[in-house]
Amino acid sequence: MGWRIIPIIRKEFIHIIRDPRTLVVMFVMPLMQLILLGYAATSDVRNVPLAVHDQSRTPESRRLVEAFVQSGQFTVVRLAGSEQELAGLVDNGSVRAGLIIPPTYAADLIGGRGAQVAFVLDGSDPSVAASALSSARLIGQVEATNIQQQALARRGAVVALAPPMEVRTRVWYNPDMASAVFMVPALIGLILQLQATLLTASAIVRERERGTIEQLIVTPIRPLELILGKILPYALVALLITIEILIIGTLWFGVPIKGNLLLLLGISCLFLLSSLSIGLLISTVAQTQQEAFLLTFLTLLPSIFLSGFIYPIAALPKVLQFLSGVVPLSYFLVVVRGIVIKGVGVPSLTTQIGALLLFGAVLIVLASTRFRKRLD
Repeated sequence: MGWRIIPIIRKEFIHIIRDPRTLVVMFVMPLMQLILLGYAATSDVRNVPLAVHDQSRTPESRRLVEAFVQSGQFTVVRLAGSEQELAGLVDNGSVRAGLIIPPTYAADLIGGRGAQVAFVLDGSDPSVAASALSSARLIGQVEATNIQQQALARRGAVVALAPPMEVRTRVWYNPDMASAVFMVPALIGLILQLQATLLTASAIVRERERGTIEQLIVTPIRPLELILGKILPYALVALLITIEILIIGTLWFGVPIKGNLLLLLGISCLFLLSSLSIGLLISTVAQTQQEAFLLTFLTLLPSIFLSGFIYPIAALPKVLQFLSGVVPLSYFLVVVRGIVIKGVGVPSLTTQIGALLLFGAVLIVLASTRFRKRLD
């Protein structure tokens, strides 16, 4: 078996080397995807356009507005002269939020009567609205507490009331809670699947379109040997792409790899085996290379939505949670995030490693079986 697949491997390497443009695209496309998606696929809410209607016009009200700006989550783009003007700005999309400060804001706050402000928010985008709303509440509470303490201090009052319970928080693995730390490792898995599947999706189809499939049929090579011979060259190329993505993710986005790099590369090879096998399985079904590319992107959609790349699997309906169990990317995302972000080892990843091994073996067998049927 070993000797018979060598000509197939050599033939695929010749195809790769003789097409330098495709080879360049293989390595440039993942770089562009990582950079673009690394900045675009973020859950951080920053610089929300804010309109302010300040009826108090006191140092206290200006300090509240400044607190919103200094948080980094809001940018004051308009000073509204009335509530109707502010409402119009929210309606036409000029701003996403509005802050209305009443005339008695400073007096009520300093007098300890409990000042109230209105915060109007465009809720058409729930993710942005939820983050902006929680930030606005926290900013208001902190600023009100600071002003009241300063007012009491000017009066000479000393307040030393201990809270009934103190919660001391500690954020592990991602203290700054930057979305890049969470998203970049996931992008590594998504880009690898896309590239690996695309690399092999047209393998058998290309042989059929060029009329060389008959040459493979008359050779004594078995379907499984042919599948392995076609996978190995592209596996090497995909492994080099993996190293490229890891380097760019670390240097460009500042996401350090806390775990064992060799372990990550080894498990990545298992994941690549599954992705390459999916591409070959597609190539045995598709009649043209265009159809193979369309089927590749069709298989990519479940991977995006059911793997935990965007939405937590636990938040999905039970049926979709079950379906996520047959998506190889869902297991690899646990691996890559665990090794890169947490620095975990094999004992914490045995389930995922076993699943990727199973997927790789099953998909290779399916691809070779499907190819045998195509020969009959």
